[in-house]
Amino acid sequence: MESRRLGASGLHVPVLGLGTLTWGRDTDVHDARELLGTYLDAGGFLLDTAASYAGGASETTIGTLLGDTVERAEVVLCSKAGVQVDGAPGPGVNAGRGALLASLDASLRRLGTDYLDLWLVQVFDPAVPVAETLSALEIAVRSGRVRYVGLANHPGWATARAAALASAGSGGGASGAVPLVAVQAEYSLLERGIEREVLPAAEALRLGTMAWSPLGRGVLTGKYRRARPADSRAASSHLRSFVEPYLTDSASRVVEAVATAAQGLRCTPAEVALAWTRERVTTSVIGPRTPAQLTDLLGSLDLELPDPITQVLDEVTQPELGYPERGYPERR
Repeated sequence: MESRRLGASGLHVPVLGLGTLTWGRDTDVHDARELLGTYLDAGGFLLDTAASYAGGASETTIGTLLGDTVERAEVVLCSKAGVQVDGAPGPGVNAGRGALLASLDASLRRLGTDYLDLWLVQVFDPAVPVAETLSALEIAVRSGRVRYVGLANHPGWATARAAALASAGSGGGASGAVPLVAVQAEYSLLERGIEREVLPAAEALRLGTMAWSPLGRGVLTGKYRRARPADSRAASSHLRSFVEPYLTDSASRVVEAVATAAQGLRCTPAEVALAWTRERVTTSVIGPRTPAQLTDLLGSLDLELPDPITQVLDEVTQPELGYPERGYPERR
């Protein structure tokens, strides 16, 4: 599997990362072990999790597998903080220094490791000064608990401001800057909103880009074209609301375009969707629930989309741009 440098950092990641949102809840440790083994055999080495996934059970499951299925040093481990774990005191979103560092320590305990390769602030918190959030990232790096830091699910202006302040050493420390190296956001043929400002900001600031849900929360696989499978996320009591925003007529038109392209290329819709995203970000984080699903998704690594198909998909899914992203409107 191809690997790429994450932004301007010295960290390399594979083009497909293994997401673990369902681990510890819908995916038990036995299935997680099989998934991880299949992924490692394909040359992958990025595990993506968060303190909030399954109330911390995702990290606990990974911790069980580290040193068992894979040695800690053989994987890039990414986790996130900023969304409170179930039952934790305080607001649901908290990017304050105390909350972030406490979450980091809890993550390390659950994972059974003394460091993360990459630590991301999971959501934008407008109630906390950005300098305070950056100071937590700086402390984490200076203490050796984290190698690299970044942001997830932040608007473009907040990403640019935080990256500029971090590069200038405005986190409050006296030892110099601890720059951000990556941004993670939802990105797929069904959600191209980050093309307005986040991706241009990342390119200008030399930040690596990580797409979560590159399969449109599973909808781009085509599994929902006729019905909702009983074992799908859309039929799950706790994940139904996650999928339903893309079970619309407009999304269906995109899915049909992807399915038509897949038929012509003799591959699956999922492979088309992943091949499209692969050319636009550093890495795409996928979240298969079974080894069979993962094997199917790995087929995208060998697929190169012909330019005419890419152009059609671009046109069908083009996000609406207006002022100021598109430029100053013409005088009338």
